[in-house]
Amino acid sequence: MENYIVAMLVFAGLYGLMALGLNVVWGMAGMINLGLVGFFAFGAYVSALLTKVLGLPIWFGVVAGAAGAAAAGMVVAMVTAKLRGDYLAIVTLGFSEVIRITASNEIWLTNGTDGISGIPGPLRGQVTPEAFNLIFLALVAVVVAIVVFLLQRVRHAPYGRVLRAIRDDDQVAAVAGKTVIRFKVEAFALGCAVIGLSGALYGHYTSYIAPDGFVPLITIYIVLALTAGGTGNNYGAVVGSVLVVFFMESTRFLTEVVPGLQAVQVAALREMLIGGALIVIMRLRPGGLLPERLPRIDLPESNLPQEKKAT
Repeated sequence: MENYIVAMLVFAGLYGLMALGLNVVWGMAGMINLGLVGFFAFGAYVSALLTKVLGLPIWFGVVAGAAGAAAAGMVVAMVTAKLRGDYLAIVTLGFSEVIRITASNEIWLTNGTDGISGIPGPLRGQVTPEAFNLIFLALVAVVVAIVVFLLQRVRHAPYGRVLRAIRDDDQVAAVAGKTVIRFKVEAFALGCAVIGLSGALYGHYTSYIAPDGFVPLITIYIVLALTAGGTGNNYGAVVGSVLVVFFMESTRFLTEVVPGLQAVQVAALREMLIGGALIVIMRLRPGGLLPERLPRIDLPESNLPQEKKAT
């Protein structure tokens, strides 16, 4: 039971990284990205191929996975820079399917639907499985903390204020002299880098990746996690991810007490319970559990009205 809880906390951390990446793209810059699982898979495959096939160090594979996902995100953003709303969502969703289909058919590179097994993990084989789980949980926790810290700095910096201005009205931001397309491409690349980082860590934790593991449903879970936690809030992204993983796993035990259900019906019931719980949360907390709070900007005294200065 202890190993199960640790494993679920690891997945909550990986989901949290994906939600943080989505928060940069959607919560801060206002761009819809439904291709999360594609960038997640891209990071996982890049790191797996570099470490398993070429024998490079794990840390190098993880960094390369994040960098590769960032480069892919930059290309997608440049192609779709002028698209908005539903059109951008359709293109990004199509990208994730292209990645999955490519991984399924390019056997020479990805081993097709058989996937890649034996992906090395830090200290795997040198310590017990229980110790490996705890070590990886600590690693994921540190990575999540670092990413949250860095993204909080971005959020409170002038760069973050420009992204929120683009999110609210990109035309006004353009009139103010901001290069909107450049900021969108950079935000998309940054968000995809975090998602690719999550995918790379996922591969090294499970030691096996296959196209069937990167289904669009994962993207829906991450969108739900960010929405429930609080769009635009980095801490909310992590809290929402933990909440979604909790609902996903707790419903596994709840459905066991319902007699006479087949496997397909149990899966459907679980999805209904997860959706219902999230609907209740959004009904009670429309802005999420941790709504976005815009940073307060103190104006210089010289810019205050004269009557306020006098008082």
